[in-house]
Formats: sequence, structure tokens, C-alpha cells
Amino acid sequence: MGFRKLKTVILRLLESSDFPKSLEEICRLPPKEAVNPLFSFFHNSNELVKWRAVTAMGAVVSRMAGQEKEAARIVMRRLIWNLNDESGGIGWGSPEAMGEIMARDSGLAHEYHNVLTSYIIPEGNYLEHEILQRGVLWGVGRLAHERPELVESSVGYLVPFMNSHDPFHRGLAAWIAVLFNRSVTNNLLKEMRDDQTVFTLYADGQLKDVTISSIACLKTG
Repeated sequence: MGFRKLKTVILRLLESSDFPKSLEEICRLPPKEAVNPLFSFFHNSNELVKWRAVTAMGAVVSRMAGQEKEAARIVMRRLIWNLNDESGGIGWGSPEAMGEIMARDSGLAHEYHNVLTSYIIPEGNYLEHEILQRGVLWGVGRLAHERPELVESSVGYLVPFMNSHDPFHRGLAAWIAVLFNRSVTNNLLKEMRDDQTVFTLYADGQLKDVTISSIACLKTG
């Protein structure tokens, strides 16, 4: 199947009302052939298509890792390169895809988790683009919800995001912080229980409008 035809097929699957079934179909495609069309959808104007492409990339690359680990590493390195200033681009979708892949594959998670968390660390590879930071926080959160032990050492770096003027920063940082028992983030979560600002969270293949309060209240005690 040529690239254009494959891209059309994958787009139809990403737009499907039965995304879980469509994801299974995408995963039956040859992984190396599916990767490039999925990359192209990271820039799609339809937010749901973009996010589902992230999910599909995670599923495809984790499957690839089980068959040919080095091929999966090449995809990870490509995602990292996209976030490098020298790439000439912004890297839309790349941190989200990194988080999704590592949430699904333990081996890649242990190899690359420090790279993903370094994007929120000032003395690391901190990304200053505020919109891109939303993607980084989602990626870190996706990994944290699946493998919290790999994110725990970076929890303190969430504080500036929890105090951000950007509701996506606050909401996504809270989404991560509720998983951990740290006094500094626990205190901020208590304050955020009164924050009725709405932000959009992608979860379970759907975009959901939620309040920051509803996320912060997930932390008990």
C-alpha cells in the first residue's frame, strides 16, 4: 500500500466512532509503514485526530519494540530530535507520543523516561514554549499514571506549572501530582480544589472538558 493510500486509511480509522476497534486495525498494519502517516497527523487541525494519532503511535511502536527493539528506538530518537532546537521545528505531538509509548512499553520507558522528564527541569532540557509544555506535561502524566516510579523524582518540578496562569499547565500538573505524596504539591492541590477553571484532558481516546478542581480533588487527605 502506498503512503497516500495508507494515510487515507489511517485517517478514516482515527476518525472512527469506534476507536478501540480502529486502533486494533491500525496495529495490524506493518509497524514501520504506519509510523510515518501517524507522524503526519500530529499536525492535524482536528484535535481528536491528533490525539488519537498519539495513542496509535504508542500502540504501534510498543508492538514494534516487541519485534525489533532497535526500530522502536529509532522512532524514539526521532521524537527526541523533533524537540531539539536544531530540528528547525516545534515538535508538536512528540512529547505526548513519547509518554504514550513509554506507558505501553516497559523497556523503552526505562531507557528514555529521564529524557521526557528533563523537559520540565530547568537545569535539564527545559522547553520554554508554553503550548509545547502542555504536551510535555501530558506525556509525563501519561507515563506517571502507568509507571509512577519513573516520574517520582521529578514531582518537585511540577510546582511552577501548578502556579501557572495557563489552566492546562495547572490541570495537567495536578493530574500528575495527585499520584504522589509530597507536601509541597499536596498543599497546592488543596488550594486548587477551589479552582473551577475548565481545561481539556485527553483520556481513553476522548477529549474531555474537566475542571481543575475535579482533578485536584482526586487527591484524598
